[in-house]
Amino acid sequence: MTQSPLDITEAVLQLGSIRHAEMDLDAVLSRITEVARDSIPGAAEVSVTLVHGTEAHTAAHTGDLALRLDQWQYEQGRGPCLDAATTGTVLIVADMTDERRWPEWAARARTTGVLSSMSLGLPIQEAMVGALNVYGTRPDAFSQVAEPARTFAGHAAVALANAHLYDSTASLAGQMQEAMRNRAVIEQAKGIIMGQRRCTADEAFALLARVSQNSNRKLRDVAEALVQQVVEPASGQPTRPDQ
Repeated sequence: MTQSPLDITEAVLQLGSIRHAEMDLDAVLSRITEVARDSIPGAAEVSVTLVHGTEAHTAAHTGDLALRLDQWQYEQGRGPCLDAATTGTVLIVADMTDERRWPEWAARARTTGVLSSMSLGLPIQEAMVGALNVYGTRPDAFSQVAEPARTFAGHAAVALANAHLYDSTASLAGQMQEAMRNRAVIEQAKGIIMGQRRCTADEAFALLARVSQNSNRKLRDVAEALVQQVVEPASGQPTRPDQ
């Protein structure tokens, strides 16, 4: 039976339709595996391996079979998905019954009904690399689609890098907003102490820091409690930060 060609244009368009503002990193990873499974002829299961330093894990997969095939490689510390991730190349296992590079893994894959595989390196960023892993149930499922699949993997790497950048930027923005809120409430508390004690800003901050240390509470929590006591006093008595 003639193998259907990979419609790279349609696959890339689907990747391009990903809206990073509406999808988190995990959702983008899942979408990449789904598009790959539906677009690459012969693909039965697809996964994405991410490698950070010496640690590798499966970040997304279309089914438990792909996850098991990846994990067996992690246990052995070698296999096509790991080698493709670290070298950035395309590694094809044409026939699991005649595989000499990773014979133990190939033998286990064969018992699950997987007879061929293709792993494509995904250069994401300096600190992290990855691979798109495609598993097939018949021998030599991917040799004729290796080049268009490489093109697809390149676009997938861009989509993944953009998602990672968006996720990191959003996280940083959230951290900055939280830092600004923390600073604002600490400044309010300092102002209250300065008014009560007729002291300098440095002295007010030192008092807050001392209360924080003595009570084993975060500085921000101490400051917020003081501000709340002033805004909504529990009694008619004046409040003090060291009470």
